[in-house]
Amino acid sequence: MDTLIHAVTGYCLLLLTVRVLSRRPGGQLTLFDFVIIFLIGGIIIGATVGPDHSVTNCASAILVVGLMHRIVAWGRARSPRFNHIVDGTPLVLIKDGNWQRAVMRRMHIDDADVMSAARSHGIASIFDVKYAILELNGTISFVRQGDAS
Repeated sequence: MDTLIHAVTGYCLLLLTVRVLSRRPGGQLTLFDFVIIFLIGGIIIGATVGPDHSVTNCASAILVVGLMHRIVAWGRARSPRFNHIVDGTPLVLIKDGNWQRAVMRRMHIDDADVMSAARSHGIASIFDVKYAILELNGTISFVRQGDAS
């Protein structure tokens, strides 16, 4: 019975923490946000099935992680350099209709991935693309040839 109580308490704390920490929709969560969510989930699992079943211990750990998230978010808002370190920057995959192979290799993205995303945006050919940009949330944005200046 204790395990169930800890699981329910942990779930409620996770839900509350995620609600307080982030207002972005799921498709726009950054890698940083996902790491926080998984870390808090791991804390809850540890408190639920680990040797220390203390709700106080679990809540304290979640509060500390939430506080650290807020401190890092504050630092990201104050310092562009710190923001770059934590979140990275968008990367150009296609520039003026040419594949940026070095970037694609580094990100482990192949032509088929980019073209699949392009087709979902109604783009049939690479020659219709001025820029393809890998965004911070993992989506690929496209600028068509006639759209950019």
